[in-house]
Amino acid sequence: MLRIDRLTLREIRMPLREPFAISSGMVHERRICLLQLRHPDGLVSWAECVADEMPNYSPETIDTAWYAIKAWIAPRVLGKTFHSSAEIFNALEENIRGHRMAKAAVEMGMWELAARLQEMPLAKVLGGARTEIATGISLGIQNNPEALVAKARAAQAQGYRKIKVKIKPGADVEYVAAVREALGPEAHLMADANNAYSLHDVQVLKQLDAFDLIMLEQPLAWDDIVQHATLQRQLKTPICLDESITGVDKAEDMVKLGSGKIINIKPGRVGGFASSKAIHDFCAQHNIPVWCGGMLESGVGRAYNVALAALPNFILPGDLSPSARYWEQDIVTPEWTMDARGMVQVPLAQPGMGVTVNLDRVDDLTVRVETLMAR
Repeated sequence: MLRIDRLTLREIRMPLREPFAISSGMVHERRICLLQLRHPDGLVSWAECVADEMPNYSPETIDTAWYAIKAWIAPRVLGKTFHSSAEIFNALEENIRGHRMAKAAVEMGMWELAARLQEMPLAKVLGGARTEIATGISLGIQNNPEALVAKARAAQAQGYRKIKVKIKPGADVEYVAAVREALGPEAHLMADANNAYSLHDVQVLKQLDAFDLIMLEQPLAWDDIVQHATLQRQLKTPICLDESITGVDKAEDMVKLGSGKIINIKPGRVGGFASSKAIHDFCAQHNIPVWCGGMLESGVGRAYNVALAALPNFILPGDLSPSARYWEQDIVTPEWTMDARGMVQVPLAQPGMGVTVNLDRVDDLTVRVETLMAR
């Protein structure tokens, strides 16, 4: 039986190796909410809430998630018995609207605990079939095309299988053109707009068709499905939806309306593994390729993304860069690495997520702790 009697919230602060810029702003340091879930027999799992410090990706923040977990979500699971981890999602959805990142942190932590109890790798518990994952890199907005080209060349030399270029109005066509020219026609490129555009920008976005991109990610509003359909009809480049897809219902809407041709599944964004699997399965049935994006996670969050990306319809490279891409030192051992072929190995030799949390490192980075107990 699946049961927890204690849930501990920790906030850590991890400085990035270098600032990361997207259309909505610059990130220098990640405030990260970690969770420890304890089974009555003493077994512990770790999870990560991917909410940002500011509500600029979704309405959630680390502080709203902390409160939501404490006030509403943890009481739904503490001291309760579940027959399987698949039951957790429905238990957290009932009469609690939104707060998907907060729910996902608890739900995925329960999946990890279930994997440990079953003495199985997390990827196998989820239904994963891959032993390695093709890996892409996400390049933040640079000051000029030349700086972006330099980073793209370095990424290509490292073996990354996909290069994602962040864009915004004024830093788009010229930048993508420079990277395409520098890396050649065979390089797998995509652009990510982080909802920086509107339908008034159609003529600009149509210029991106010239660069044979794998996809253009979330060009329009973060919660839009309808206007993306209007845009997709005018573009040759496939649109990939990210923020707009918050559950399998939105994936169904995308297919019905023709709003896009690819989906980026971030488990934190959609409420956890059960929802991610439902979206994955629906997309597989409708020949919609999916891939796993990143949220500047620590090695704990990366472990969950790697496990999910082992599912069979994750056929495009994920944003699963190794630990050293973002951190001077990660909080897990071994740290995540990528081989020269641009592949990350799915850890299958031990139960659970396949990495161990470095408690000394976590303690050094911790700025607040709160423990919740079953009543």
